[in-house]
Amino acid sequence: MNKLAIKIGLLFFTIILVVETCLFLFLYRNLVNTRVEEEITVLQARGNSHRDVLLKHNNEMTREHVVLMESEADTDVVLTNEAGDVLHSSKEIHPYMQRVINQRAKERENASQDWQDHPFISSVSPISDNGETTGYVFMFKGTDSLQSMIARLNDHFIFIGTVSVILTIIAVVFLSKIVTKPLLSMKQATERLSEGDFTVKLHMQRNDELGELGDSIQKLGNDLSHLKQERNEFLASIAHELRTPLTYIKGYADVAKRSEISKDDQMKYLSIIGEQTEHLSLLVEDLFELAKLDHHSFHVEKERIELGSFLKKMTEKINPILIKENRKVIFQLPSCFVHHMNDAARFEQVLHNIMDNAIHYSEKGSSITIKLTDEDEKIEIIISDEGIGIPKEDLPFIFDKLYRVDKSRSRNSGGTGLGLAIVKEIVESLGGQVQAKSQLGIGTSIIIVFRKD
Repeated sequence: MNKLAIKIGLLFFTIILVVETCLFLFLYRNLVNTRVEEEITVLQARGNSHRDVLLKHNNEMTREHVVLMESEADTDVVLTNEAGDVLHSSKEIHPYMQRVINQRAKERENASQDWQDHPFISSVSPISDNGETTGYVFMFKGTDSLQSMIARLNDHFIFIGTVSVILTIIAVVFLSKIVTKPLLSMKQATERLSEGDFTVKLHMQRNDELGELGDSIQKLGNDLSHLKQERNEFLASIAHELRTPLTYIKGYADVAKRSEISKDDQMKYLSIIGEQTEHLSLLVEDLFELAKLDHHSFHVEKERIELGSFLKKMTEKINPILIKENRKVIFQLPSCFVHHMNDAARFEQVLHNIMDNAIHYSEKGSSITIKLTDEDEKIEIIISDEGIGIPKEDLPFIFDKLYRVDKSRSRNSGGTGLGLAIVKEIVESLGGQVQAKSQLGIGTSIIIVFRKD
């Protein structure tokens, strides 16, 4: 048995044993005291009955009759006068009986309770006539029968207690295994997770806290496995993204160094090297941006902005590109729409990345629509283009890092595959959500949703 099972078993056993012991002691004492009190009550009632007879007929014949009645019983009677002198007794006076008789001045009707240390239990019934005590009726009964009864009761309790302890041990072992088995499975699973094995499978068919813990560990393993796969894919994608421009740069640099090439060719090769260097620079910058977002190493400052004006000002900053590409921006903005925005500068980067994609993936002369809506408890910002659209099977993955629907098109147009990943990271860090809708040949809409203040 494992250490945890032993500890839990000992804890359960100790608690149950203490509870059982307390209950047994309580029951034992109550049974014993009840039985003794019953014997004493019967003895007192018998003495009172004799006392009542003597009150009516207090003469020698009656006293002899009382003594005769008790001579064949398992009880003894002693009749005394007011001074304590023995008048009649059903048996020879025992020294303990004499001590009890000598204490007659207390005139008590309560019986002696010292049955454990004395050979008799006793009761006394004063004989009173017109308020004056004329004698006493002392009743005695040997404690042998009580001691025998208590001994039998002790044997029964010892037997029951032994059986209870054995059953308790069996139950504790069984319960401790039930409790510790899933814990051991989860311990082994976490050890495998710590060693980098994320293929753990916990079959926890329980509806309690242990089941919830097992489900959480299983979910953690699945998440870590997914993260490991994503990390490997991300590193492979980064290696590919870096290798391609570096190959161009190295190849064209070697060609440009040749003495036999013309000046025009040399300038063309240097231009290609410059373009690929710019592409590398953008990729590294985006990677650095993602690293800052992942580690939350950027300052967030909440400020009150009017969203309509904010969207128009952002569009004005890229106006030269819009004019160059002959693009038209259509605004559908309600007036004076105010929202408390966390880090407006970061949100401007979100809008810039979305607009940049809208420009790159749509034809010159097409329109871009920026729409702001107020629905119940949320605010929606929808940026739609009239571009080539995104295939349905690719749509769920466009916010993944380095994911491209058409890698060659993205690379040639200067994209890094990180723009929408940065959009998603920033929007979620600002407390919002982002999603995309698209139809091939019609266009794509990026929808950003914030809950109202």
